[in-house]
Amino acid sequence: MLVILPPSETKSDGGPGSPLDLDALSFGDLNPIRKTLGDALVTLAADLDASQKALGLGRTQLDEVDRNADLWLSPTRPAIERYTGVLYDALDHASLTKAGKAKATERLAIGSALFGVVRAADPIPAYRLSGGSKLPGFGTLTSVWKRELSATLDAVDDFVVDLRSGIYQQLGPVSGAVTATVVTEAADGSRKVVSHFNKHYKGLMARELVRTRRTVRDVDALAAVLADAGQRVEIASLAEIVVVTE
Repeated sequence: MLVILPPSETKSDGGPGSPLDLDALSFGDLNPIRKTLGDALVTLAADLDASQKALGLGRTQLDEVDRNADLWLSPTRPAIERYTGVLYDALDHASLTKAGKAKATERLAIGSALFGVVRAADPIPAYRLSGGSKLPGFGTLTSVWKRELSATLDAVDDFVVDLRSGIYQQLGPVSGAVTATVVTEAADGSRKVVSHFNKHYKGLMARELVRTRRTVRDVDALAAVLADAGQRVEIASLAEIVVVTE
């Protein structure tokens, strides 16, 4: 099983690893695009105003430009430790047992506007580039990534659970992957899709999928793992589960 998580705009600083080496990353077929986008980010960082516009940065976020300027020079840390925020708080990788962390390395991947997709242990630096960003001289990032990223992910010989948000799914759709929708249910039975807490529940899903001893090869087994963890899960189709919250 491969569980693909969304990235986060917030990232930890620093790291114990050497500067970025694309050859140290998984899914090496994506390296030419990674190199092109990485160089473009570094070039863009020389123009503060252009960076602010392309990356959608506010005045208090201009240190993100410095991160991009140092992309090839700054230290790295495992991707699962680089990304922070609501989903990653719920996943709580640091609290996993040694065996759990080994399973996280094996089972978790993270979508990325810059790297396409990386595995949990892949060493990456801090950077700023979102799925909806548009770099000067490029089309949308979907146009940059879609064909190559989809081909790479479709070649994964495993059951894929795609927990990425919509913009990151568009960067590289995965044939046959199962997605998850989180909804709230009111007392009258009406439902609406969860926005902010969607990330929290997907973090909890990822944690259970890392910890489980079950072999998860289809949507039924996926739903069973989450149900065993106390989540209310419905199978909407062979390609979608619905997690119902109150």
